[in-house]
Amino acid sequence: MRPASLAPRQATVPTPLTWLYVPGDRPEVVSKALVCGADVVVVDLEDAVAPDRKEYALRATAELLSDPAPAPCPVHVRVNALDGPLAETEIRTLATLPGLAGLRLPKVQGPADVHRAAGWATTAADPVPGTLPHAAEGAVRAAGRTLAGHFAPAPAAPGSTTATLAPAAAPTPGALPATPALFALLESALGIEHAFAIATAHPALRGIALGEADLCGELGIRDDTGLAWPRGRTVVAARAAGLAPPPQSVYPDVHDLDGLARSCERGRALGFLGRAALHPRQLPVIETAFLPSAEEIAAARETVRAAAAEGGGALALPDGRFVDAAVVAGARRVLELAERRR
Repeated sequence: MRPASLAPRQATVPTPLTWLYVPGDRPEVVSKALVCGADVVVVDLEDAVAPDRKEYALRATAELLSDPAPAPCPVHVRVNALDGPLAETEIRTLATLPGLAGLRLPKVQGPADVHRAAGWATTAADPVPGTLPHAAEGAVRAAGRTLAGHFAPAPAAPGSTTATLAPAAAPTPGALPATPALFALLESALGIEHAFAIATAHPALRGIALGEADLCGELGIRDDTGLAWPRGRTVVAARAAGLAPPPQSVYPDVHDLDGLARSCERGRALGFLGRAALHPRQLPVIETAFLPSAEEIAAARETVRAAAAEGGGALALPDGRFVDAAVVAGARRVLELAERRR
């Protein structure tokens, strides 16, 4: 568990609302994803990559992240299962690369998994070969980068609210590498039971999220009713650990945008903030669902103004709403999110 002397971690950058997953063995898709307006692009080395493509996916991802020029948006990588044969090599290869903003750890069962991953991340790996074996796959370059490897501004997507997460800095020669930001995915009954212990396991752990597909399979859950408790448990554990609210798990039907909007509305009501996506068409729906409405913004402004005028303490607004410190804090969070609409 995180030592008691460490204060709860507070987000210092805007919390992402959209996390777009893309397969790591499709560099041309990754290149397009980086400029489609997602707050974070998650390069997937796990479920989206066939077993015989795993090695290529790692090499392609390492080449992408080796470029010191800033990417159009932060890049995270979801590695393979920590108890399998691939994760250690993946983490050791990617952890110190300048383009990496975070590592997403699948199927985390308990604090020991987080510590294992953090240990691998601070162990130097052999350099990744400069030439990839699959010549037919093509070069791996982010959109907006020139052949010389320098960054050329890419056109921003309309209404883009790209977060400003800083990628992990390259370590100085001879120094112990800093642990990159880690994000634990809870995808099993045991992981849910250990949610708070996982969320407080290591200072580098910056977030937790629910992996609903695997959890439903393990528990035999057929609809959202059975996910109510795991979802609530994940939200509460994140808050208790001082982490940002977790994003919702992916909505698997990329054509059902109305269903996605309704699902996001329910998730927001449960305390989730943002959502993972499988296709760029889902991004604007997710963002709209999690940004406050004009009515919510107006009510939040009224609450903050009234609290400031009273100088603290509880009060009642003219419309009958009771306001205390917790309500004011919630109103301020609404106004912070509202800034993203500008």
